[in-house]
Amino acid sequence: MKKSELAVQVAEACDLSDPAGVAAVDAVFQIIADALIAGDRVALPQFGTFEIKERPARTGRNFRTGEVMDIPVSKTITFKPASHLKTAFKKDDAS
Repeated sequence: MKKSELAVQVAEACDLSDPAGVAAVDAVFQIIADALIAGDRVALPQFGTFEIKERPARTGRNFRTGEVMDIPVSKTITFKPASHLKTAFKKDDAS
């Protein structure tokens, strides 16, 4: 599903115009992004949790040259789905 398709479905579900649906989806995404940038955890019950995780520094290898290199500390966004969403996906996947 694309963002535009999501916006249309939000507009229909909330009895909004299509531009208002786009604005609502954009606002939600921006609020989530701002919270993550601020270092906050975003928990959406029945959906899942977004968090920033820090990856420790480590030693890696350049695949082309074989040269050993240091990989610095980095941050990444993780998503952990809610248990009911995981269960629903597994049921659908088993069919």
